Amino acid sequence: MCPPRTPTRDDRGAAAVELALVTPLLLLILFGIIDFGRMLHAQVTLTEAAREGARAAVVRSSVAARVDAVANALSGPHTVDAVSCPSKPTDANDANVTVRYTFSFVTPIGAIAGMFPGGSFSGADVAMTGRGVMPCRA
Repeated sequence: MCPPRTPTRDDRGAAAVELALVTPLLLLILFGIIDFGRMLHAQVTLTEAAREGARAAVVRSSVAARVDAVANALSGPHTVDAVSCPSKPTDANDANVTVRYTFSFVTPIGAIAGMFPGGSFSGADVAMTGRGVMPCRA
């Protein structure tokens, strides 16, 4: 049986160097999980708000009030574009509601991702859109 190996003079500080090399990667992964989770939540909220707005347009209710009630979970302002049903709808008519929102990152992941060319966002903000369509019924 061999005796346990004792660290030599060359091995001192190796753990600190390994930690210094791995920590930025782990932080990047953590920041990505946080912000992309927030982004997914914002997209689901936008889609749900647009769907509720389209339903409100079909039943001739207030589209903006219905969208605002759902989209209040978003941290910033949003805009609503709505095409309501005509007074005498046909089967070809649809109520369309589009909700737009600008997502802002809270961690440095947006600035880091913005450094790479060809990305879908510039690093500071991401323009997001939710769309709801419901058929108009006579």
